[in-house]
Amino acid sequence: MQLPLPEAIKDPEFLISDFAKFDRPAQLHLIWQAFDAFYEQKKFLPRPYNEADAGEMLFLCEKLNAAAPEKTRLPDIDKDLVRLFSFQVEGNLIPITGFIGGIAAQEAMKGMTSIFTPIRQWFYFDALECLPDSDSPFKLNKQTCSARGSRYDGQVVVFGWPFQEALLRQKWFIVGAGAIGCELLKYFAHIGVACGPGGCLFLTDMDSIETSNLNRQFLFHRQDVGSKKSEVAAKAAKSFNPALNIKAMCDRVGGDTEQIFNDSFFENLDGVTNALDNVEARTYMDRRCVYYRLPLVESGTQGAKGNVQVVYPYLTESYSSSQDPPEKSIPICTLKNFPNAIEHTIQWARDLFEGLFTIPAELANQFLDDPRGFFERVDKMHAGQKAEMLASVKRVLIDDRPSNAEQCITWARMRWEENFNWQIRQLLHNFPADQVTLQGAKFWSGSKRCPHPLTFDANDPTHTEFVYSASILRAQMYNIIPIVDLTKVVEIATAQQPPPFVPKSGVRIAINDQEAQQAAQNGVEGKGAHRWQSDDLSRSLFTVAFRRWPLPGVTPGFSQIEA
Repeated sequence: MQLPLPEAIKDPEFLISDFAKFDRPAQLHLIWQAFDAFYEQKKFLPRPYNEADAGEMLFLCEKLNAAAPEKTRLPDIDKDLVRLFSFQVEGNLIPITGFIGGIAAQEAMKGMTSIFTPIRQWFYFDALECLPDSDSPFKLNKQTCSARGSRYDGQVVVFGWPFQEALLRQKWFIVGAGAIGCELLKYFAHIGVACGPGGCLFLTDMDSIETSNLNRQFLFHRQDVGSKKSEVAAKAAKSFNPALNIKAMCDRVGGDTEQIFNDSFFENLDGVTNALDNVEARTYMDRRCVYYRLPLVESGTQGAKGNVQVVYPYLTESYSSSQDPPEKSIPICTLKNFPNAIEHTIQWARDLFEGLFTIPAELANQFLDDPRGFFERVDKMHAGQKAEMLASVKRVLIDDRPSNAEQCITWARMRWEENFNWQIRQLLHNFPADQVTLQGAKFWSGSKRCPHPLTFDANDPTHTEFVYSASILRAQMYNIIPIVDLTKVVEIATAQQPPPFVPKSGVRIAINDQEAQQAAQNGVEGKGAHRWQSDDLSRSLFTVAFRRWPLPGVTPGFSQIEA
């Protein structure tokens, strides 16, 4: 339930951002109220390292806390936190604003799409651990944190001029100019890394910009497609801060480029940031940083998740010293038969896409590129696996090979019927809606949600878009010009009358992962019939391979289809 703002201020509910600072949100909630009261009275912000302003902030905190309901009253006010807040509230850190802005944008998307529920609690974030401690050479006081009319004044209020001047002189190596590399360049340019005398950013990426990069790699635009990522990214970063000293390179990092990235190169650096997309390059750069005793900032993303690891010589473990635990996978039976969460449907869709457009295409290409080698590899497989692979290639090249765009639409319409009607009806044939277990409990309960077969509706855009998209992808697989007129596609699809569903007898559907694994094992072990089936399939494919039958549709790059 959403409370009106005045009530939410008096009776706050917090979303914890760091459980090591469990009591911090309540303290910050009080401090922000005191800050509002301070500004209302003074009409200016508390000044950096001004003890009088800090004392006034503390007085207001004590006054507001005393007037608060007993339920929300703090037993103790963190006076050091109040002072730090007062000293720094005039500051502005671009990385922090970027972080908060990203969260705000995501919450706005939740609200607009109604897919997830936006944050309704108070969310406070702090990173006081970033401040220099008493042993640091970067001292914070009124003199070091005073404004000088610089673009970095907001940052200087927090970290001081000695720290800022050190940033300006830094020499760092950014490896990769993809999504993470673009973000790093943006922040480095804004905070002033390598933007002074003696400073330099070295950026390398061997890749060129592709259209698919444009949605996440924000430094690139459509006119940049085909250009080198590092060169375009360096130019864009320079537009953020003209003082940035940056050198763009197009060389990969590895053993074959150590004459470029040699001893003198690494010994001249202050640190390395990885923005890579493969483990091999990450571990190589980790070894180089360990050898040259350089700090390494390692990061990665997966969907909406991200991670950062700071590796510091003699203080932390190296990147390669540990490995992440394996990702939790969705049980096969859940994915195929009993999905019950959004992530299940997403993975199911990905598996369907790969099963229809990627894996069969890759196998067909392998066969066409080297038929003899393909048969040699297949002959080493178990009988069931061999028969399945040969049948897949035969379907692609012979049985289901379309000759025109209309056949692609027919194929797509049948796939819709198969996935959204027949398979569900077969599942309900095996497990009726009113089925009970041996213990007398309802089978369709808990995480098992009873499905309902769909009937194709030409007026439902989710139905027609599936057929439309699948027919175009199918046509592209075979170098057939697709029909892109949605009305025409729907007309052809509607004219198709799929055969009536007939439930299959003897079909076993796994209800847990153990049964699914046992079924897969039974398939691998195979039966005598598999050998005869494999021999028949092999003869059919030999005919294709060695008659030199022209197959203009199945070309190299056959499987390189993007959704």
